[in-house]
Amino acid sequence: MKLAIPVIILILAVSLTSTVSCALLPNSTSTSEPVQIIAEPTYSPDTINRQYEWSYDKQTWQWTLAIPQSLYDYYAERPRATTQDYSIYVTHPADDDYIDTLVDKIEEVAASAGYDAWETVNFAVSFVQGLPYATDDVTTAYDEYPRYPIETLADNGSDCEDTSILMAAILHHMGYGTVLISLPNHMAVGVLGGEGVSGTYWPRSDGNYYYLETTGSGWEIGELPPEYEGLNANNIYDIAPVPILSQDWSAQSSSFGKTSLTITIENLGTAAATDVYIYAAFDAGSGMVWNAEESDLFDLGIDQSVTITMQLNTPKAEYTRLIVQIVDNGYAVDTSYSEWFDT
Repeated sequence: MKLAIPVIILILAVSLTSTVSCALLPNSTSTSEPVQIIAEPTYSPDTINRQYEWSYDKQTWQWTLAIPQSLYDYYAERPRATTQDYSIYVTHPADDDYIDTLVDKIEEVAASAGYDAWETVNFAVSFVQGLPYATDDVTTAYDEYPRYPIETLADNGSDCEDTSILMAAILHHMGYGTVLISLPNHMAVGVLGGEGVSGTYWPRSDGNYYYLETTGSGWEIGELPPEYEGLNANNIYDIAPVPILSQDWSAQSSSFGKTSLTITIENLGTAAATDVYIYAAFDAGSGMVWNAEESDLFDLGIDQSVTITMQLNTPKAEYTRLIVQIVDNGYAVDTSYSEWFDT
């Protein structure tokens, strides 16, 4: 699938504190030859055109962004993985060229305004913070619906995880150390800070990651909203490709004391999974199982799926349920259960 590079038009609206001087030409005493009027921007019918307005550095900024419809449709049609590791929405490669172009424009405009590296980051932050806030249950049919950066731009904002994903993508492409911080019922960004950065941070092996709020304007790096003070992070997710494996399976019992399993495994992440296997068994309670079986090892690339069949010996005269796990790198990364039943 070949996706178009975006067109970005930036208009700087002069603030009340700015001074502009214009040189006016004198009227001509003679009638000049007519010329063609300056054309307004035109867009391909295959683009979604959005306008954004926000404030930074006592100025009002306006952007017009043309988003390829094909790129938006691609992401809108992707299934949402059952994972809280939203880094997969940041690291998916199909929008890399688009985000790079967006970052180039941010840095170009910041440089023309005379902003240093710190001010350039804050300029990018102010753009994302200026997007309208809306909850998923209002904008979609789902209580939780994480969006890819392109979707958030085209939908003109959403809730905390969506703006955090977009902000993380921009900062990551700008070359800054970035993580996603999952708090109870909230998502934010962490930015790797150096000398002179202050405020709330989470220490990690490579340095301190300072809190960045993406909902609402005016929050500075390191500034934690009062409602989140004292809360511990549920998880901190690196912005790095990871496999996210999901499963769907069905079971059928036979009169020969066997249970047949058909399991489809899909990789919805942004990295390949290697040496994965399926572990299946009957639940004996208290952390014990009957008649466990393991599949052969297999690999699964990005957006690939595989279907595996397994045969289990059914325990006799027991109250049990089926347990099916995907095991990657020695850990069960996805576990599902049947209803309890009598054999």
